[in-house]
Amino acid sequence: MKVSEYAARQEAICRKADEVDVNLYDQYGVKRGLRDKNGKGVLTGVTNISKIISSRIEDGKEVPCDGQLWYRGYNVIDMVKDFGFKRFGFEEVAYLLLFGELPTGDELAEFKEMLGSLRTLPTNFTRDVIMKAPSHDIMNSMTKSVLTLSAYDNNVSDLSIPNVLKQCLRLISEFPMLAVYGFCAYNHYEKDESMYIHFPDPKIGTAENVLRLLRPDKQYTQLEAQVLDAALVLHAEHGGGNNSTFTTRVVSSAGSDTYSVMAAALSSLKGPKHGGANLKVIQMMEDIRAHVPDYKDTARLKDYLARIVDRDAFDRQGLIYGMGHAIYSISDPRARVFRKFVEKLAVEKHLEKEFELYAEIEKMAPEIIAEKRKIYKGVSANVDFYSGFVYNMLGIPTELYTPIFAIARIVGWSAHRIEELINVDKIIRPAYRSVMEERSYTPYAERHAHSTD
Repeated sequence: MKVSEYAARQEAICRKADEVDVNLYDQYGVKRGLRDKNGKGVLTGVTNISKIISSRIEDGKEVPCDGQLWYRGYNVIDMVKDFGFKRFGFEEVAYLLLFGELPTGDELAEFKEMLGSLRTLPTNFTRDVIMKAPSHDIMNSMTKSVLTLSAYDNNVSDLSIPNVLKQCLRLISEFPMLAVYGFCAYNHYEKDESMYIHFPDPKIGTAENVLRLLRPDKQYTQLEAQVLDAALVLHAEHGGGNNSTFTTRVVSSAGSDTYSVMAAALSSLKGPKHGGANLKVIQMMEDIRAHVPDYKDTARLKDYLARIVDRDAFDRQGLIYGMGHAIYSISDPRARVFRKFVEKLAVEKHLEKEFELYAEIEKMAPEIIAEKRKIYKGVSANVDFYSGFVYNMLGIPTELYTPIFAIARIVGWSAHRIEELINVDKIIRPAYRSVMEERSYTPYAERHAHSTD
């Protein structure tokens, strides 16, 4: 019997053994997904790295407000507005998240030079690791590469802060290559396309290098790089409670090495409920364009969005992807500030009508969801609603959407790993309430005799 046939046959047995009565969660006061009924996360730690605000207290009651995101005490919107279209900000934010202070000009120059010098891989690593067994799942390719890099580190298990920081800096610098080279290998060996492997330029930053490595001619406009840089800044960190960052802290608390920690974080991020959400937005938008060819037909557009929520269209999951967030209700600050970058890039790409479609859906969706769903808080566009559109305009393949997220978020993961190692000496070990019934053990001889009767 084939293993696939065996697994299919055993599915019903697995379900019978593993299904739990959902009422037991309320009976025992268990917070499903470490969240209460209102979606608020269970407090599991403290951090000085970032802060998310989605409500305020008025007259003793918690009231939703426009979302805010703070990095090391600074409002992200203020920083992104300061970067604007004048300079790149990702490396400056990376320095802030890692070291807790905004860098001076000299400190930033030294930091950029350090990252540039680390944008290299071990001899023949691209050929022997990345190009062997290429996969359409670039996140898995990156995870494999990260774990293999540990074999080139003579101090892989050294948990001293200088050594961990060195490992993190190296991985931050290497992630763009691991992602893009992984795609290039897949694109050539699996899709029969031409392959080119460009070397990064140590004198330019992360956003520019991603575009340089990805494009055959290594060319890009200043605006393209600035918009991607803004996306990286906004994805670099988002509190300690998001799934991949919590994974980072859980695995770090076990005393594991940096490579294993980052591999675990990558595995967590790749899920469609986390880092893969922007790809679902793109797929949904393609479906909407196919069924509502006239973008100005707002009545038809509203009707089709309602069908999506009613599970009568698209993937029949009842979700307008890119709408809603586990924490934000009134607005996602990242989406608010990113929207201006998206609009400006849409003008350069002559895709104003596409942007108008996104804007119309952003306006309609909350009303439709509120009409058809019992929701405990407001619904608004999150950063994933626009990020996929940006990546599409930049010509970034869909296989790289989540890896781009990882290229940014490894900075936050690194900051949280270091904070965990410095401050916490206990392994993270949550409790599960067992609802198992005790049974008398039946010896094998009796079970075997019964099965052969």
